[in-house]
Amino acid sequence: MLLEFVVPPGNEPHPSKVIDIEMLFFPGGRERMEHEWRDLFAGAGFRLSRVVPTKSPFSVIEAEVV
Repeated sequence: MLLEFVVPPGNEPHPSKVIDIEMLFFPGGRERMEHEWRDLFAGAGFRLSRVVPTKSPFSVIEAEVV
């Protein structure tokens, strides 16, 4: 399980989009959309189970070993 930002699609304002711009200052740093989390987990041998939004800007991301 992770507690992370998940960038929502579209042009609606969201704190993750501001943080994504700030992370450009760090090599390789960025916020990810759900499909990008899915690809990242797949490359590491995991499967994204679900993304659970919370009342905060963070989401709970569940993954399991394939």
